[in-house]
Amino acid sequence: MDYYKRLKSAVAALAIAVPLAGSGIAKAQEAVNLRMTIWSANEAHLKLFNEIAAGFKKDHPNVTMTYESLPFDTYTTALTTQIAGGNAPDMAWIFETAAYDFVNSGALYPLTDTLKAAKGYNLDELSGTAAERWSKDGKLYAYPFSTSPFAMFVNNDVIKAAGAKTPAELIAAGQWTWDNAIATASAVGQTGKGGLIVRDFNYQIWQNLASVWNGWGASPWSADGKTCTMTEKPMVDALTTIHEAIFKKKAMPGPGENVDFFAGDAAMTITQISRASLLPKDKPFSWDLVPLPKGPAGDYALIGQAGIGVMQAGKNAKTAAEYIAYMTNPENSAKLSQFFPSARKSLLNAEVLKKSNPLLSQEQLDKVVISGIATGKVIPGHTGFAQIQQAVRAGLDAVWRPDVDIPGTLQQICGQIGPLLKR
Repeated sequence: MDYYKRLKSAVAALAIAVPLAGSGIAKAQEAVNLRMTIWSANEAHLKLFNEIAAGFKKDHPNVTMTYESLPFDTYTTALTTQIAGGNAPDMAWIFETAAYDFVNSGALYPLTDTLKAAKGYNLDELSGTAAERWSKDGKLYAYPFSTSPFAMFVNNDVIKAAGAKTPAELIAAGQWTWDNAIATASAVGQTGKGGLIVRDFNYQIWQNLASVWNGWGASPWSADGKTCTMTEKPMVDALTTIHEAIFKKKAMPGPGENVDFFAGDAAMTITQISRASLLPKDKPFSWDLVPLPKGPAGDYALIGQAGIGVMQAGKNAKTAAEYIAYMTNPENSAKLSQFFPSARKSLLNAEVLKKSNPLLSQEQLDKVVISGIATGKVIPGHTGFAQIQQAVRAGLDAVWRPDVDIPGTLQQICGQIGPLLKR
């Protein structure tokens, strides 16, 4: 399904059926019920969100805030269905992969003026790099409240039990490379435990493999987004390495194998640092957090983003924008950084981050979080991403088999998505 076209048609229809921002805003003393769709049902996340909502209500007693958790796997589909059905939320979290669709479709209410007008907000400390995907024509349409680097969580216990070198040992020796990371994962995989897991990949969300292939300098498309580059040598080499890690070296769980690192069943997992909340409280294993290994193209970092936007079709867009200004002001951004690293420059130091991330050491915060945010590329995204994502996923199904012609398969994928990239 082409979400970009669907969003544009939904916005056009709602422009006729629903008053846009400004004309449907409730008077000051009338009850205003704001609703935000989110993809987390995590109790700790919801507790913090509700605390922020309670703070806003002190100065806006007529405003009630509700968070609606939608399933992660079908989140964007559910959100666009709500918009198309005339039931748009006032605010929504938006995946970085869907950012271009939402920004370019006209679905979002511009935030720049509201944020600049908010007392003490200091929008200027948001880096241009962090805001790039959420902006158009000099205006910010969604605030990137989470700019979270991918890193490697490590279970030292299962690695040592397999007689392999831990990432910390490899880093100390200057040998933290993808070849050595896979060797360690393979040694653990031979014992029956899981080796390396790219969390949330599950042979479907292929864009998360950017956490690996970026080490080869690979990319699914060119910088301008118009040309498929999956047939180029960096991608062929990266996917060949991943394929061998799965089927020859048993370093990664194969298709259909479900292994949970946070249950203590694997050596390493690549995921965002917010997943530290999943580390076991009872009978914990010896764990570590390290940067992604060095690849043939050198050191690199990858970040995922989440934006909060106001739906243009909502009935209370102005009030919703004011709520976002409150939710993402410096004070509340510091609170949110416990789970969602901020792109505010003033919050990107180990002293501040340590207060909200007590599980992480200063070295981990410096070398993984701060460095990752400063240098990382954002997960691939594109206008019409949902359709492109599906086409690539279907094409890659052929790669996840023991015998495969990787260059030939990637050629077919480029044939499928080439026309989609040029639209």
